[in-house]
Amino acid sequence: MNPAESPLPAGQDDRFDIVAIASSAGGIRALTQVLGSLPSGLRVPVLIVQHLDPRHETVIADVLGRRSQMGVKLADAGEQAEPGTVYVAPPNRHLLVGPGGELSLSSSELVHFVRPSADLLFESVAGAFGARAIACVLTGSGRDGAMGVSAVKSRGGTVIAEDPGSAEFKGMPEAAVETGSVDFVLPLDEIADVIAALVDSRSI
Repeated sequence: MNPAESPLPAGQDDRFDIVAIASSAGGIRALTQVLGSLPSGLRVPVLIVQHLDPRHETVIADVLGRRSQMGVKLADAGEQAEPGTVYVAPPNRHLLVGPGGELSLSSSELVHFVRPSADLLFESVAGAFGARAIACVLTGSGRDGAMGVSAVKSRGGTVIAEDPGSAEFKGMPEAAVETGSVDFVLPLDEIADVIAALVDSRSI
């Protein structure tokens, strides 16, 4: 779907300020493809929740960074999210963002049996950025992210989901689509181009 041919919901602000992406099973491959196709000069930060095994140290930032044109790092509490940088939730910590783009990490209870939670990230993005947010749900089992995309949509944000029919694991994207809050349902290889086009179309 070409965003130029699909008008965005009326009443949105005139720019996007943040992108949040969630994935679970099959997510490393999907994230690698999306991040590898996003430009280094993307004018917004990208926040990522990928469900990881909390019993092991993770090398996800290194793995994703090898394919991404942007810098990729594990998020630190209290740091400011900067454009053109990817911040990944550490294992076993919820990732949240405040209105000024300040990141925070939480060890609060699991949501839908997972921590980090896509729902909590998306809800914080909705509250902090409203219509200036893009939320994206990729492959994964379960329903994490469905409540969060509804929050993003209710605040005027834009929601993208990987096409459940072609996702490696369809649970998460299918649950997102079923909410009726998704603006774009796309095959994996089109998602980065649409994110970049949306951000560029509303840059100031």
